[in-house]
Amino acid sequence: MTTILPAVLVFLPFGFALLSGLIGMINENARDYFADFGAIIEFIIMTVAFITLYPAVSAGESFSCVINEICGMGLKFTFDGFRLVYGLVAALMWMMTTILSRQYFAHHENRTRFYVFMFLTLGATMGVFLSSNLFTTFIFFEIMSFTSYVWVAQEETKEALRAAETYLGVAVIGGLVMLMGVFILYNQLGTLEMSELFAAAKACENRQILYLAGACVTFGFAAKAGAFPVHIWLPKAHPVAPAPASALLSGILTKSGIFGIIVMSFEIFRGDVAWGKWILALGVLTMFGGAMLAVFSVDLKRTLACSSMSQVGFILVGLGTANIVHEEQFLAGHGSMLHMVNHSLIKLVLFMAAGVVYMNTHSLDLNRIKGWGRKKPLIKIIFLIGALAIGGIPMFSGYVSKTLLHEGLLLMEFGYMTRIIEIIFLFSGGLTLAYMTKLFVAIFVEKNDDGELQKKYDAKKNYMNFGSGFALTGSALVLLVWGLFPHQTMDKVAVLGEKFFELEESGHTIHYFSFVNLKGAIISVIIGALVYIFIIRGLLMKNDRYVNLWPKWWDLENAVYRPIILKVIPAVLTFVCRICDSFIDLLVLVLRKTLYKDSSIPPVRKPRNLKRQYLDESIKIIERSISYGFLLFGIGLMMTVLYLMIF
Repeated sequence: MTTILPAVLVFLPFGFALLSGLIGMINENARDYFADFGAIIEFIIMTVAFITLYPAVSAGESFSCVINEICGMGLKFTFDGFRLVYGLVAALMWMMTTILSRQYFAHHENRTRFYVFMFLTLGATMGVFLSSNLFTTFIFFEIMSFTSYVWVAQEETKEALRAAETYLGVAVIGGLVMLMGVFILYNQLGTLEMSELFAAAKACENRQILYLAGACVTFGFAAKAGAFPVHIWLPKAHPVAPAPASALLSGILTKSGIFGIIVMSFEIFRGDVAWGKWILALGVLTMFGGAMLAVFSVDLKRTLACSSMSQVGFILVGLGTANIVHEEQFLAGHGSMLHMVNHSLIKLVLFMAAGVVYMNTHSLDLNRIKGWGRKKPLIKIIFLIGALAIGGIPMFSGYVSKTLLHEGLLLMEFGYMTRIIEIIFLFSGGLTLAYMTKLFVAIFVEKNDDGELQKKYDAKKNYMNFGSGFALTGSALVLLVWGLFPHQTMDKVAVLGEKFFELEESGHTIHYFSFVNLKGAIISVIIGALVYIFIIRGLLMKNDRYVNLWPKWWDLENAVYRPIILKVIPAVLTFVCRICDSFIDLLVLVLRKTLYKDSSIPPVRKPRNLKRQYLDESIKIIERSISYGFLLFGIGLMMTVLYLMIF
């Protein structure tokens, strides 16, 4: 069936971006209210679409929209259960963060720019989630990467610009590698339609080239998801980006990367155990590595950013498990989808709460903001809801999705390896509880070392206006209800995703609060308590101050990536180009000495002209620069032609 709703939801925000920019040139106050209006309209349209189409998509139907004659292959969108859910989650998050932005940016510069790029990123993100072929996905994925770059650079500080540089570098490299993979897939399979990929991949005889293509595409998506080892932008971007942007970067943009990995895993490599093992290994490293970074961090938003990396790892563990097990794979599949939604809603709450803290303290250092929320019960409860949910505490949403992931993990028949992965899974869950306890205790329980500052914090009552309070309270209530009634909410949403994940209907009722399922949560709680008491309070605090003992030389960006990209690669290319340049000069010299024999002609001496000499040298520099550029272009062109000839 066809409908124009997907296209409306994708392109309407681009119109809002233009209008918000024009209105901002005239009246800033009107621009703020228009931004709220635009985000609310997008949410209303998405809600109406969800309610209207829910009965049909629940029955397995889908609704498509095709715009031909654009970029050669046209743009193709679709509505199914998964896309309806994530379109609604994205619209909700954009609405709440936009409402918060009015107070957050009250005293900031370049607010019009932020709103313009906020709407552009909303349209691009909707384009990714509603796309029905990889060509459309790639186009909007790249738009999203470039527009969201402005969020990271918004404050224009030295740290913000460097983090934005890292973010853009990862995005561009990831996008180029992904494009290479898309080319190979189209060449091998003859289609980029997601609904046709599995049949085409099954008929493909050259599995090795298919794995290469899948790895390239997954690399691009993993870079946006924040998976190890291309996670480096996450801990750098979030502390410097505005809190509303951080909520969206963590809650939604990382899920656009997960979206692509799901397509690779279930539309091309469905049931492929080798692929599942690779995704599982990636998930385990990301899950544990992010949790460790968060434990050591003493910056509020950096801790939440590293937490996002870890939770992405949990999701990848579920995706890998679902590809490995063949019976009751719905456990891992449902767990992956629900943890995606959970993490989006949780980080919406936590990052907006962090934004309120920053608005009032102008700091994210735990030692500086310690004790700020001791006498602020509303935001204390809101933050606690998010912390308990992400910690996987029973009666909160994170417990349900992590239980499904854990139970799915136990179905793998890898002997002792399954046990090792389970231990890392539970230990990572314990680390999650430990670092969230650290944040909650520091901000809402402990007193600040500076007594005068603590009195100032306690006296502050009007720390957020009505709009910000609505955004935080409403988001927290959605998260709370979502977790308190899992069978009425989460189970039904998980079923909506079965078609996208290509899962068989389970017909199986899960008893979330049976002792077998509670046992995993209890183990994680015990681990979290021990880590908090002995590691965080014992080793990572000196004289009642939080200290970061993470070795600086363990920074992948500064220790590995920047030296390689900025020093090693240019040095190697320069050496190769000098060899090529010298070879041509040597060849010309040999020809002149042998074939042409012009060495006997006496040189004509001219009067020395310093201005002429300087001009000649300048021209040579320009010629060499142009030659260098053309040489690199030629090498790239030859490699492209060689690839087309071979593959």
